[in-house]
Amino acid sequence: MILFANLWYTILVAIVLIILASLKIVKQYERGVLFTLGKFSGVLKPGLKIVIPVIQTWDRIDMRIKAVDVPSQECVSKDNVSLKVNAVLYYKVEFAEKAVIEVEHFGYAVSQLAQTTMRNIVGEFELDEILQKREDISSKIQTIVDKDTDPWGIKVKKIEIKDIELPETMKRAMAHQAESERDRRARIILATGEQQAAQKLADAGKTIGSEPAALQLRLFQTMSDISSEKNSTIIMPVPMELLEYIKSMTKK
Repeated sequence: MILFANLWYTILVAIVLIILASLKIVKQYERGVLFTLGKFSGVLKPGLKIVIPVIQTWDRIDMRIKAVDVPSQECVSKDNVSLKVNAVLYYKVEFAEKAVIEVEHFGYAVSQLAQTTMRNIVGEFELDEILQKREDISSKIQTIVDKDTDPWGIKVKKIEIKDIELPETMKRAMAHQAESERDRRARIILATGEQQAAQKLADAGKTIGSEPAALQLRLFQTMSDISSEKNSTIIMPVPMELLEYIKSMTKK
């Protein structure tokens, strides 16, 4: 009788353990891909689920957006300049069953695909375009990677180029080019200022030449400016009209 009771107790404990082992909790941001005897049998949604041990297995898939660092890649631009480019990739699993069934280790696969695509796309642009059109290059990489990962049930949200590392010789050459460009702009601005000043002086000369009284007014204004500085010596220029008058009287 005691042996029979112990047997029932053992069976009861085993049943309780099996039930506890069968209970699975799927979080709100997760999905479970369920397999029955190795065959896909459905997707477990968030909540408390039952998975029969031995007969059924499942894979837990995180459905949140993931950020993957694309390691620095050695690239050669269209104009044969060697540079290193790294980026960051944002993607999300949209169909958990495809991510498990269609590809092994989908996160690693997406990272490798992004690396090779980035090298190929960067090679289609010249150095100046790479430095100035980062958004266009990122958009093109995103389009290609998203198209290739669509059969895996993965949606690429965004790809951003973080850094472009140039050789030291190229950095020095670009710095010298930028300095020369700034010097050229400064010379152009200075020459433009001199041209405008000369034009204004020419216009002022024409105005004064057409009105003799304007020269006298300008003389008085200059004398007023000198007197305000309290100088001890004032040089009085002789008006041209007085010289003309003296010259005419001499001829008579």
